[in-house]
Amino acid sequence: MAQYSIGQVEKISGIKAHVLRYWEEVVPSIAPLKNIAGHRVYTQRHLEIILRMKYLIYTKGFTIEGARNQILNESQYYAENSETLRQISILKQELGDLYLSLQKRISNE
Repeated sequence: MAQYSIGQVEKISGIKAHVLRYWEEVVPSIAPLKNIAGHRVYTQRHLEIILRMKYLIYTKGFTIEGARNQILNESQYYAENSETLRQISILKQELGDLYLSLQKRISNE
């Protein structure tokens, strides 16, 4: 699993470290664990949420509070619909396999 320091997250996201630390207070799901030395350790999921926050605030014009609420709503939606989304993913894979199988059959004729 990928792990990032706050400096790496700052470089990847373009968000200053002091802003990241503030967002940690506002959006609990961004708050990273700390290693033995007390340094923040961000995961890929943290980075995805930070990039989503950045998009909502800087591109879509959300307030920090509005972006936080949007992320919480999205998280709740995915949690409530995870089984449906999983089934859709399986169907998508099966349709892709069927398509490839048909393509092989057509090319062999």
